[in-house]
Amino acid sequence: MSKRVVIASLTVLVCLAFVLFRAPNRVEGRNAPLRLTDAEFWQLASTSSEADGTFHSENLVSNEADFQRLIPSLTEQAVPGRAYVGVGSEQNFSYIAAVRPSFAFIVDIRHGNFDLQLLYKALFELSADRADFVGRMFSRPRPAGLTKDSTAAAIFEAYARVPPNREAYTRNLAQLEAHLATTHGFGLSANDRRGLAYVYDAWFTNGPDIHYELNNGGGFGGRGGPGGFPTYADLMTSADDRGQNRSFLGSESNFVVVKALETRNLLVPVVGNFGGTKALAAVATYLRRTGQTVSTFYVSNVEQYLRQDGLWEQFCRNASAFPIDGSSVFIRSMRGGFGGMRGGMGFGLSLSPIAHDVAACAAR
Repeated sequence: MSKRVVIASLTVLVCLAFVLFRAPNRVEGRNAPLRLTDAEFWQLASTSSEADGTFHSENLVSNEADFQRLIPSLTEQAVPGRAYVGVGSEQNFSYIAAVRPSFAFIVDIRHGNFDLQLLYKALFELSADRADFVGRMFSRPRPAGLTKDSTAAAIFEAYARVPPNREAYTRNLAQLEAHLATTHGFGLSANDRRGLAYVYDAWFTNGPDIHYELNNGGGFGGRGGPGGFPTYADLMTSADDRGQNRSFLGSESNFVVVKALETRNLLVPVVGNFGGTKALAAVATYLRRTGQTVSTFYVSNVEQYLRQDGLWEQFCRNASAFPIDGSSVFIRSMRGGFGGMRGGMGFGLSLSPIAHDVAACAAR
């Protein structure tokens, strides 16, 4: 064989390897929408949802005090421009700001979280910047001197000195509800409207000191809360190990990432049990149909409860149906690995390859 033929053959092999094993590029997800209409958004959220479920806490606020420590590693591993799937409340926004997905689903067993996410959607869309967002959220007039360049600490320090305003509460809630029901034309039920009012009242009553509660028990307020749970202000003004604030309110650029998704109807809330047979399956089907790969799946410590309720095997099947590759990762906040628990009382945040875990799960 001539030297020229050998070189040509090697060139073909190298090109073939590049095609087969190259990192994903913009061709992937070519059927993914750049925007959903209001009708498409509401239909996708509604038809993907299951019946309302119950949980031991309201989860209006995250309890993951150290969530920012994970974000530098997350940004190194997760591929931007893909799909994000998560559970729970505002912690999703900080992860979304970090991985910059092209589409996002937030799936939670409680219909109350659906209403929480709708209220956040309206807040993002109506707020000009982070300071405006915080003022609308807690029904407080905007302090003088805050700009788009203000730090999160400066924003929350300024609002801590401003009392909540009942007139602003009434006006803002009416505007937020009208934005969802009239501007978007979403088919809010009477229960949805009560859910919106419930969340907004909790924000008004407790302000930036609102924190996670194991159960409602009469309120969400009080600095630090039982078990030392962080307040909303704590979560938004903390930093990673390098001293950088990576919360979604930590910078205007982070805020804009989430606002853009919300404005284009590309962050879709869904009611569903991770161990159910409908919601996650519907999400997986939609992502496959639109050619999208999951970059990040934030599962918190839900697997612990799926184990306890005998639903973990169904979750394993659901996760196995997601379009993933070797770079797709789980974000966990729990005591153990995939579906398991270890000793100790503390919760740790971790990243884990989805493909490895679902393969082990399927084999078992």
